[in-house]
Amino acid sequence: MSTTPTTAERDARIINARHSEINPGEIAIGVVIGRTSEFFDFFVYAIASVIVFPKLVFPYLDPLTGTLYSFAIFALAFVARPLGTVIFMAIDRAYGKSAKLTIALFLLGTSTVAIAFLPGYGQIGAASIWLLALARIGQGIALGGTWDGLASLLALNAPDKYRGWYAMIPQLGAPLGLIVASVLFAFFVGNLSAEDFFSWGWRYPFFVAFAINVVALFARLRMVATPDYQKLFENRDLHPARIRDTLRSQGGSVLIGAFAPLASFAMFHMVTVFPLSWVFLFTQEGPARFLIIEAVGAVFGIAAIVASGLIADRIGRRSLLGGCAVAIAVFSGFAPQLLDGGVIGETVFMVVGFVLLGLSFGQSSGAVASSFAPGFRYTGSALTSDLAWLFGAGFAPLAALLLSTQFGLISAGAYLLSGAACTLVALRLNQRWERRKPEVSQG
Repeated sequence: MSTTPTTAERDARIINARHSEINPGEIAIGVVIGRTSEFFDFFVYAIASVIVFPKLVFPYLDPLTGTLYSFAIFALAFVARPLGTVIFMAIDRAYGKSAKLTIALFLLGTSTVAIAFLPGYGQIGAASIWLLALARIGQGIALGGTWDGLASLLALNAPDKYRGWYAMIPQLGAPLGLIVASVLFAFFVGNLSAEDFFSWGWRYPFFVAFAINVVALFARLRMVATPDYQKLFENRDLHPARIRDTLRSQGGSVLIGAFAPLASFAMFHMVTVFPLSWVFLFTQEGPARFLIIEAVGAVFGIAAIVASGLIADRIGRRSLLGGCAVAIAVFSGFAPQLLDGGVIGETVFMVVGFVLLGLSFGQSSGAVASSFAPGFRYTGSALTSDLAWLFGAGFAPLAALLLSTQFGLISAGAYLLSGAACTLVALRLNQRWERRKPEVSQG
């Protein structure tokens, strides 16, 4: 197993030698930039899955069926992401993190730009569907390689009294990415004719995504090549352990960690992708106005994520996640009625939903990941993230839309309730798991 740094990493460490002492604030900037770029890509594709691809790629189907097919392709990235982690962890071990990130972000940018040039079904027939699916799989594999360990590095450098505060910082990328993507699409769909938007307007956000990826690449490369980061890497605190060894040693923590944030991830799609599809398909409202409502809701989400850090440092991350899961379960009982309650109902739904999402999502990555043994923290956190997104988010838009059209909006609330229940069970199991650890080591 090679841990020899690449020439690029060696040169970057020399350049950054004068910055050898890395403070948490500097790490936080790199984390936020990286996560914002990833979530911007995510939301650009998600929005296009609702308002573009059903008409561009599935014009021979009715709007509902076309959207369901589009959501099925949307899920392919989440299925492919664990494969990307396997591939890029091997690259990490052999060639270093600089090579891994460069290749992963190049693949992500290429896949994203390829979608911007996608011909429609009317031009190339079924090949349009296959090309879109291939590009989406490419995005998923690339996302598996963008795990840079900066969130773990941030946690390792966080003061003990502020673990919750620093755990929430990476999560800010989600609402920031949503705001930029929503406003961008709202501008184009609101200011162009339908013909111009479907011809070329929808493609511009994908070009912007490529540009943001380039900026994020350089910001993250500067961080991963610093001497302090390399020191942690060599001490095995952020070592890319083999997948097989990680699962053998930390499989229980990975599995519990994958299910612990399901309430957050179920809520994530209930206030982003799913409501946009419902409003677009079953109301007379244009998408531009609802995209602005989403952007406003995301601002409340940012405030709630920040608040989650303060609250978690007072009562603990697990307690906050458990309380949020209960609140989300309660919200699921009247959320469908709000979404079906016109402009006022939609706005209340989005604001309350984003507040609950921010409070829970803000701590969803830290409560269980902190239990990994040091030598497996890097790979274990990556696998946990992959599986959590797969189980909690990958098929959520498809499932919620399919259920709501078959059984009414109340079934979407039931889907949200199931996510909350999974979180409560996983947190309980994790608590028992932690209590057993000392007994096992003594035995």
